[in-house]
Amino acid sequence: MELQTWIWLLVGLSFALYVGIAFWSRAGSTKEFYVAGGGVHPIANGMATAADWMSAASFISMAGIISFSGYDGSVYLMGWTGGYVLLALLLAPYLRKFGKFTVPDFIGDRYYSSTARLVAVFCALLVSFTYIAGQMRGVGVVFSRYLEVDINTGVYIGMAIVLFYAVLGGMKGITYTQVAQYCVLIFAFLIPAIFISFLSTGWVIPQIGFGATNHEGIYLLEKLDGLHRELGFHTYTNGSKSTLDVFMITTALMVGTAGLPHVIVRFFTVKKMSDARKSAGWALLFIAILYTTAPAVAVFARLNLIETVSEQPYITLPEWFNKWEETGLIEFNDKNADGLVQYLAEPELNELSIDRDIMVLANPEIAQLPNWVIALLAAGALAAALSTAAGLLLVISSSISHDLIKGVLYPKVSERQELIAARLAATAAVVLAGYFGIHPPGFVAATVALAFGLAAASFFPAIVMGIFSLKMNKEGAVSGMLVGIALMLFYMTKFKFGWFGGGSSADWWWGISPEGFGAVAMLANFIVALTVVKFTPAVPDDIKKLIKRIRVP
Repeated sequence: MELQTWIWLLVGLSFALYVGIAFWSRAGSTKEFYVAGGGVHPIANGMATAADWMSAASFISMAGIISFSGYDGSVYLMGWTGGYVLLALLLAPYLRKFGKFTVPDFIGDRYYSSTARLVAVFCALLVSFTYIAGQMRGVGVVFSRYLEVDINTGVYIGMAIVLFYAVLGGMKGITYTQVAQYCVLIFAFLIPAIFISFLSTGWVIPQIGFGATNHEGIYLLEKLDGLHRELGFHTYTNGSKSTLDVFMITTALMVGTAGLPHVIVRFFTVKKMSDARKSAGWALLFIAILYTTAPAVAVFARLNLIETVSEQPYITLPEWFNKWEETGLIEFNDKNADGLVQYLAEPELNELSIDRDIMVLANPEIAQLPNWVIALLAAGALAAALSTAAGLLLVISSSISHDLIKGVLYPKVSERQELIAARLAATAAVVLAGYFGIHPPGFVAATVALAFGLAAASFFPAIVMGIFSLKMNKEGAVSGMLVGIALMLFYMTKFKFGWFGGGSSADWWWGISPEGFGAVAMLANFIVALTVVKFTPAVPDDIKKLIKRIRVP
């Protein structure tokens, strides 16, 4: 069959599956809407958590970043995997024991304050909207190429799909949909990688293949280093970022992960704490399958791209190049009018512009794999983006309906009214998320990294001190969160949007990128909170007893 036929078939079948599951598992109560009724099997919850975790950033953009950045891209692997371990081992058991399934709910009760709850709601919405912008951008990229529509149109289609099963089924519909999405996305990621690894090196295991020799007897990484030197790029296996920036980005991603509200809620969808621990272990295994494969995909994609297009006549380039060119995600400008593609590090001489987000998606086409493999990858990329978008929508929905309306504004709201409010909030959130998907602050993974920075700056200190400190009071927690989120917002908008005078990388404070500044804002949060505590009233005795109780998870 032709490629387009395969794409419509596999994407259509996967969408039909998601919609069918959503209809079957539609929520009839707030408990089903928020925590899937609390009866999900640990393995199924592990798959759903992994799908929630492996967003468009992991599936589409992470290997693309590593492909372009080489060693520098490892910060995403270290930060995101380390963060999940930190969350599963350090925070989740205690939050589960506390019994509050949303972060604003925990912060509001732990810090005995409606103000703290309101600040947490604001932070949760900000983090979630920034995160979801990256997912919607990923959906638009996939649709623009494979369904041959405009990126904006692709975002609209994704909005409609995710809105249907998120609003209808809530967490119950999302959880079982994500189980299916994990199966789709992991097969979609692994099969092209296995194909390319075997064709390039003779090894079927990509994790071994990318460190092996090709058919010429040259190590792939050695060959890639040589090509980079020839073209003027920094050596692939050496980093260009400062050690401080690498440390800060990794830290921001780790602690931001531990504070992400859409991951924390996963530990409440199972019956008991032992099931939550089991599902965390399963999720780590399911996540590791993709994360250990991503560096191999990055190397294969980079090598294939350079060898296919560099110094080649433009008129002889394969069909895939022209298809991606139509989307605007690849641009060729023949500066010297010689008809050859000059792909060089020097901006004045470089004639080729490539969006990092297409590397994983274009990889099977570059390697000339069968059409069904390319179509499977398209279905997997959509599954990855939509799965995380759905989880984030639920966070936004629950923050408004449960934490804001029921927790602060209208405590006597009925369950039916709360469920209606949750669905209306999800609908409004999809519309706003679509706008941010059309106008993102950067490519997918960079946008997501900013969301993690915001979570690190606001939630992590409040959660950690809320569990492990008997002295942290409401004044300290609120002050810390406000300073942390304000500082991160200022830095992000200054260097990503050009506000407050803007600036380039040369103007970064201490050489720290916006993606890594969340770690600095987090430290500021801790310092302010611990300082304010010394000058404000002590924590009430009943709250101290509560903290001591949850310390035994």
